Amino acid sequence: MKQLLHFFIIALISSYSISQNLKSPSEFLGYEIGTEYSRHSQVIDYFEYVTKQMSENVILNYYGETYERRPLMYAVLSSKNNIKDIEEIRLSNLEVLNDKPKSINNKAIVWLSYSVHGNESSSTEASMQTLYYLLTKNYDLLENTIVIIDPCLNPDGRDRYANWYNQVRTMPYTSDKISKEHSEPWPGGRANHYLFDLNRDWAWLTQIESELRLKEYQRWLPHVHVDFHEQGIDEPYYFAPAAEPYHEVITKWQREFQQAIGNNNARYFDKNGWLYFTKEFFDLLYPSYGDTYPTYLGAIGMTYEQAGGGIAGLGIINSEGNNLTLVDRIEHHTVSGISTVETSSLNAEKLNNEFVKFFSYKDKKTRNYILNGDKDKINKLGEFLKKHKIDFYSTKEQKLNAFSYNENKSVSYTTKQGDIVVPTSQSRRKLVDVLFERTTKLSDSVTYDITAWSLPYVYGLNSYLTDKEVKKLDYKKNEKVNLHDKSAIAYATIWNEIGDAKFLSSLLSKNIRVRHNKKDIQTGNLYLSKGSMIIYKGDQVVENFEEILFKEAKNFNIELSSIYSGISNSGPDLGSDSVELIKNKKVAILSGNNNQNSVSSLNYGSIWHFFEQELKYPLIHLNIKDFNRISLDKFDVLIIPDGYYGSIGNERSLNKIKSWIYKGGNLIAFEDAIKIFSDKEGFSVKIKKINDSKKQEVNFENISRNNIQNYLSGAIFKIKIDETHPLAFGYGSEYYSLKTSTSTYELLDYGFNVGKIESLNNNNIIGFVGDKVKNKFKNSLVFGHERIGGGNIIYFVDNIMFRSFWENGKMFLVNSIFYIN
Repeated sequence: MKQLLHFFIIALISSYSISQNLKSPSEFLGYEIGTEYSRHSQVIDYFEYVTKQMSENVILNYYGETYERRPLMYAVLSSKNNIKDIEEIRLSNLEVLNDKPKSINNKAIVWLSYSVHGNESSSTEASMQTLYYLLTKNYDLLENTIVIIDPCLNPDGRDRYANWYNQVRTMPYTSDKISKEHSEPWPGGRANHYLFDLNRDWAWLTQIESELRLKEYQRWLPHVHVDFHEQGIDEPYYFAPAAEPYHEVITKWQREFQQAIGNNNARYFDKNGWLYFTKEFFDLLYPSYGDTYPTYLGAIGMTYEQAGGGIAGLGIINSEGNNLTLVDRIEHHTVSGISTVETSSLNAEKLNNEFVKFFSYKDKKTRNYILNGDKDKINKLGEFLKKHKIDFYSTKEQKLNAFSYNENKSVSYTTKQGDIVVPTSQSRRKLVDVLFERTTKLSDSVTYDITAWSLPYVYGLNSYLTDKEVKKLDYKKNEKVNLHDKSAIAYATIWNEIGDAKFLSSLLSKNIRVRHNKKDIQTGNLYLSKGSMIIYKGDQVVENFEEILFKEAKNFNIELSSIYSGISNSGPDLGSDSVELIKNKKVAILSGNNNQNSVSSLNYGSIWHFFEQELKYPLIHLNIKDFNRISLDKFDVLIIPDGYYGSIGNERSLNKIKSWIYKGGNLIAFEDAIKIFSDKEGFSVKIKKINDSKKQEVNFENISRNNIQNYLSGAIFKIKIDETHPLAFGYGSEYYSLKTSTSTYELLDYGFNVGKIESLNNNNIIGFVGDKVKNKFKNSLVFGHERIGGGNIIYFVDNIMFRSFWENGKMFLVNSIFYIN
């Protein structure tokens, strides 16, 4: 024991002689940390400097770039011996995925993530301080611990905030919140380039930062993950343990170790006289957070929240009269981070043993999720599962008893060759259950986010759950092969999935002329449902159009069928008015804010991202402050995202919009943008009102809990669809919609109720909906279409673009652009 102690003392002295020459962030940057906002490039410079100075203790990994080309990177730090064996340690840790690992790792792996929200800015500064302290005065913690530090998950958002603040701040800074430096302009620095909340994207991976980060996270699978945030300026510090509800897959050990970490944090905060709270607000349910997603992969996933945010700047006076400084905020995050590493280091062996248990599955009962539906949608789900390293298989015909998601009961089902099977007999079984479960069990109905997200509904697939053994075959993607057909007068393809929309957009950009049928067609042996794309050879003006057509069909995995006659067996002929040319549209969207209007940056960002990264179709962005001087006659389609609108709904602006629609313009209104037109002359949309005359006496301390009776954070509703309407082409008579707002509207008297809620039985609602608000949704509008003169207005009461992960809703938006004329 004395020899071992002697060895550690020598090692520490040796490391100290090197690290004592290491510059602190303040020394390197030339200003005291917390007295200025560091730009992302400066943070990178410091991490590179430390890596160069202590190359035997630190490895810097660059893993990609943001949309604005800023580097994404993380540092791996540990003792010299651990860094020397780092690849062996990493691979040994991943042995847990083999159910019965050959050996159990004895090193704790802790991942610290900073600034997923760019304007919660203290944490990136704290990442530099934490790096420095772990390599100097807290070096001993690295003897049995690997620490991974990602200093900034959202460089684009953070630089947006930091650069703005550095431009407008006073010198010295003003702590009075009335000062300009405490009033961040739209859209703020919280979100990334496309204005997505990256802390809601861990599971859905819609953004490049999330997708690239997960690849690295999967390479390590840390035992502990901390996501550092900021909250309101009047809140004390928050750390684990989390609030209820906890998802039921979270283990007893994960709960207990959160408490152990919280206890150690509390010890340091008590010593320094810093206020804090635990077990409130921040629960562990929704799977796409930086605390929950790691938790469902075996980690102790936690959120830490420091008072601050975009309003705080370098310092601000809060409601208690205290000056909340950036210096203090950095110190709090630094202490909690190092405290977490300390607790993990002291419990490295236990962490590893429990990690092995979490992933063990061979002695567990196996269940199989079976998914059936459109092959392209199944392919898309398969791509999603691969990113999460979730195993899935094809199967063959087999009759069995299974629970039907759509019918909400057990049925007899015969599997088909095109079905896929996702078994729970795999190491990531708990993540599988969380993502696929139909109904999530709530231990507490007061939750921070949506309560339903089941993947079968996200992708528009039928799903069945069985504990019976299902035959599993290697999955093969459905690859389409097309052949040139000289005898064909036209080619056609069915319209039912977002890949079809991307194909259309690409053809239009290359001047290939495309038609669609507004009625079902039978031509020879080919059946074309409404909305199918028809590429008629006689329409084309591009000489090599077939070469382009087949190349694009291969790129988007589109199956082309030949048509040999313009006369149809049933339905309209190809020359009918019901087979309409799809025209290129000039599409605009409102953005920004002014004194009386504010566009939802999240909704705007999701639509922007969809057009630019998925559909790859031009979108013109209009600043709402310029609305009065913009001529709408330049545009075919105007999209008004969700938001708050004051002056846009006044008589002058409304007349301008109405005149443009009368002349043939198409307007698309999302969520609260519908209120611009509701109960206004010339528009038939009306807010649905429910008279609730019953008063209930409530104790003061129960007010918040009583309010959840009027609450809807996010639930899935079964919607009745008019599948004959162009807005619904590619859909069936039923659609499962994610509803995130309690705003409801009456069915249209003069228009088309394309999507509506008819009944509210248990089969039709998945997730939590407050008892008092539930009845509002019965016989309410979800998707509407109103003709006004020569134009149209489309109402999307539900946000089909919510966080861009609800894949099955996106075709409604495409239809509203290209198929509504």
